Amino acid sequence: MFNSLKKKLKGFLTKASKDLGEDKKNGKPPSIKKKPKGDLDPFKRKMRVKRRREEEKVEESKWSRMEKTDILSGVEGGFSGKKINKKKLDSVIWELEIALYESDVATSVVEEIKNKLKSEIEGVRIRRGLSLEKVITRALKNAISNVLAIDPYDFDRVIAESKRPIIMMFVGVNGTGKTTSIAKIVHRLHKNNYSCVVAACDTFRAGAIEQLQKHADKLNVKLVKQGAGADPAAIAFDAVEHARARNKDVVLIDTAGRMHSNANLMSEMAKLKRVAKPDVIIFVGDALAGNDAVEQAMKFEECVGIDAAILSKIDADAKGGAALSIAHAVGKPIMFVGVGQEYKDLQEFNPHWMLKRLFN
Repeated sequence: MFNSLKKKLKGFLTKASKDLGEDKKNGKPPSIKKKPKGDLDPFKRKMRVKRRREEEKVEESKWSRMEKTDILSGVEGGFSGKKINKKKLDSVIWELEIALYESDVATSVVEEIKNKLKSEIEGVRIRRGLSLEKVITRALKNAISNVLAIDPYDFDRVIAESKRPIIMMFVGVNGTGKTTSIAKIVHRLHKNNYSCVVAACDTFRAGAIEQLQKHADKLNVKLVKQGAGADPAAIAFDAVEHARARNKDVVLIDTAGRMHSNANLMSEMAKLKRVAKPDVIIFVGDALAGNDAVEQAMKFEECVGIDAAILSKIDADAKGGAALSIAHAVGKPIMFVGVGQEYKDLQEFNPHWMLKRLFN
């Protein structure tokens, strides 16, 4: 998972620490000249060692406090040491930009990450004894955390606190795993003792209703459907009315996999929203689609508005660009990620979870 992006980031960190650590004249790491100890008596030598240890404790304390807030802010004024060269840094940042683009990270996210990284380490001084690679790694983690810092969508809390029935509409293009994601959500809701109704509103794609019927049979959930070519808005309306009459907790509306570039189909999606009046609209994107998934999410946000996203097939995503980009580009959180084919393979998305896989 994210192996390609992880490998590229590791390569960048190794090269960046080497390039930024080279001496300008001879291309070698700068040597540290040791002061002669002199002929100190044992007592003075002992006092010097004690004072040095106390100074190191003070510096370590300062570093720890800054690490909890903004990893590198104030380093230049607080510590003495080698200063990062601006010209070398520009070259290194370019290497990071290429690595991110090759991993299908969206342009706006690439700009955000590189600007954040540059602002944190440009001109700072790295205190003696602190690994340059460690400093750059911390700053890069901070930059990536920044783009993932969207308020999370607490699905379980929303379900628990919302009026009944809760109406959820799922949108996305064909082949993204939308129908399977709906089935996984139903499985999760059943585990928490919520009753469900599913509306088969994808009446355009051949086999869509049959596919959803198979999931409904396995999960023992009511499926409201009509024949191929029927009005999706009418099916959604019937499903909501059924839920109200039978006191069901949640209505899940499967929609046709409209291409985000097709104006007529997107207009039909807006009509479905007006009729069904969903409480939550969830975009389902394919993690393997990279930048295309980001563009799709932006278009659906523009057309009908989305509240959260589900990224499917993330277990097969070596690049990681979509997971890194969607929340920042759309301003809406990733709610779940699909990590397998079983109904149980739906995992809550957490930025720390992604950072752990990128840097550990």
